[in-house]
Amino acid sequence: MKDIEEKILSGERLTREDGLRLFNCNNLAWLGNMADTVRKKKCGDVVYYNVNCHVNLTNICTSRCKFCAFGRDFENQGAYAMTKAEALAVVADAIKNPNLAGLHIVSGLHPTWTFENYLEIVKAIHETYPTLYIKGFTGVEITHFAKISGLSVKEVLIKLRDEGGLQAIAGGGAEILSDRVRQIICPKKATAAEWLEVAKIAHGLGIKTNASMLYGHIETLAERVEHLIKLRELQDETHGFQNFIPFPFLPKNTELGKTVKQTSMWDDLRTIAISRLMLDNFDNIKAYWVMLTVPVAQVALGFGANDIDGTIHKETILHDAGATSPTALSEDNIIKIIREIGRIPAAVDCNFNILRRL
Repeated sequence: MKDIEEKILSGERLTREDGLRLFNCNNLAWLGNMADTVRKKKCGDVVYYNVNCHVNLTNICTSRCKFCAFGRDFENQGAYAMTKAEALAVVADAIKNPNLAGLHIVSGLHPTWTFENYLEIVKAIHETYPTLYIKGFTGVEITHFAKISGLSVKEVLIKLRDEGGLQAIAGGGAEILSDRVRQIICPKKATAAEWLEVAKIAHGLGIKTNASMLYGHIETLAERVEHLIKLRELQDETHGFQNFIPFPFLPKNTELGKTVKQTSMWDDLRTIAISRLMLDNFDNIKAYWVMLTVPVAQVALGFGANDIDGTIHKETILHDAGATSPTALSEDNIIKIIREIGRIPAAVDCNFNILRRL
């Protein structure tokens, strides 16, 4: 791997072939060292986190993806659809924390809700709590809103921004940016091209977005690399992605879980490291503690990650799929996790503006 190491240390861009070789490399310590070297040079020793609250408006969903344990049909046990008052109550409970800075709003593709139903709830939240930032919805949801409303993606985004207070777009829904994979695991929702198009249009409007990759199910290693390349190419064009989140597949209570096992810590750490090395034009790589567990996320901060996500208040989507992490963390706990590895905690908003450096 000497030639790849020389490229990394000189700042030369890695190729598809390099990416495949990295995924087939068994020297995890070397991968971690290379990724952490790049992280330190690009980001320094600050680790970002946010004091946030997840608001999942509904789990009733037309998509019913094979990797998802959150989605329900109307008649399923546990199906729900929040009213405006119920959504406001979630935020009212979370805002008891005086440091709460913002909200992460994502949900299912409800079969009878209109775009206005979603917009009215977000608008009510924004009008009631105007100081909270709103990072909301994924490229999949925004594509869905455009289709059910007859509006263009651009028009949907402008309404969410101007009326609903949307400041950034969540990174979910990318899964694997391969039509082969998506036809198998999520054929009823946005295509790879549609997801990328939402991001491109949002960037053109000055709305920052995040990106993710759901790995460890039916995708090939080559498809993981291609996913990273597609994100890198769009970032070259628009410079609008601000964070990348590798999501390990959690199999419990999912259709895919009947045949696919959960990823190993080894795979999780190498994927974090390779993401840092391949995505040379992304500043931030997230070690999402909810999916990785807190101990693995802490180790991942030494494998190229510089963001550990947030307090969350109460996470449900991934815990339906068997996440064994807590449903929330206190800010003090997050600060302790970061300081234990000798790094500097910094609380940020959804656009990585530092609110408090500790």
